[in-house]
Amino acid sequence: MTEDEEYARSELYGVLSMLFYGPPSQAVLDLIEGAAIEGDGVLADAWRGLQSASSNTDAERAREEYESLFIGVGKPEIMLYGSYYLSGFLMEKPLAALREDLARLGLERSEHLSESEDHFAALCDAMRLLHGSIATQKEFFTVHIQPWARQLFDAIDAHPRATYYRAVAGLARSFVDVETQAFDMG
Repeated sequence: MTEDEEYARSELYGVLSMLFYGPPSQAVLDLIEGAAIEGDGVLADAWRGLQSASSNTDAERAREEYESLFIGVGKPEIMLYGSYYLSGFLMEKPLAALREDLARLGLERSEHLSESEDHFAALCDAMRLLHGSIATQKEFFTVHIQPWARQLFDAIDAHPRATYYRAVAGLARSFVDVETQAFDMG
């Protein structure tokens, strides 16, 4: 993998992390809409879909959608936590195993974040921070993201109030699929 490819992967993990931690500001929507994209393929198509969605929403609508889908009153309509998809409950064994792996890798949750480490955005952050070691990334990805991420994206796709986040999930799904294929070949 070239240095440019590694940088692009890291940046995409960063974008996904930002969009899943919270709703985008108007400045972020404008940056996404105006970002140049070259080439063809599933990732380029998914990015163009996100650009289109970014041009068709504003920060207030994105915030309302994010809160409706992922925060809600009481239990969120869509969970962003791996342990929920892997065990059916929050704060279960998958989270404990993840915390052990993060400690082994020298990564720890920021004290400024209220979300647990198995939040999809936190896992994207971890992948971004693990750049440079494809073997470590592959192990982390195949254990902590790949087994459940598609269930999250399916839940977003199926939700009747998902519009902007359907495009975000489309990009995330395409990226997870590309990562899965690349790690399988590597």
